[in-house]
Amino acid sequence: MAELTIGMTYGNALFQAACDVDKKQLILEEAEQVLEILKQELDLCAFIDTPVISIGEKKQVIGSIFDGRISEELLHFLYVMIDKGRTKHFARAIKVYKELYNEEEGFSYGKIFSVKPLSTDRLEKFEAETGKLLRQNVKLENEIDAKLIGGVKILIDGKVIDASVRKRLEDLNNTII
Repeated sequence: MAELTIGMTYGNALFQAACDVDKKQLILEEAEQVLEILKQELDLCAFIDTPVISIGEKKQVIGSIFDGRISEELLHFLYVMIDKGRTKHFARAIKVYKELYNEEEGFSYGKIFSVKPLSTDRLEKFEAETGKLLRQNVKLENEIDAKLIGGVKILIDGKVIDASVRKRLEDLNNTII
């Protein structure tokens, strides 16, 4: 529960700061890149999360990696998270930030499950079609689901749109029985 609250608090704070300087999209893109780096560089993640290393050393390393490569606002946000010992909650804070961004931009955010990765064109087509169906702007993140035989399954705002082959076979089986 505390993780949720911390993530919400920091995500809201970053979003407000981004709004104040009119850099909402830039900071979102940079934050997602930083998240990707942290996912790939587990040693860096462990380094900034460990209480054994001083705050000064952590900030120096983060500064040497990101200074001049990301906006000053996001870099200072990272410094604040280091100061407060909250770096473990960075991913959750960025998730909250992204939700706030999408909400303000009028987008609903969801996932589309497929057997193999969708091309950008196909993903955009699914976003447009789902948007028409739900009468709102939609952004979908593609995830692979090996359990699908074919087709796709879309999960958005608690709704499921199941256009998978498995679902069609189940429906066919139910009508035969």
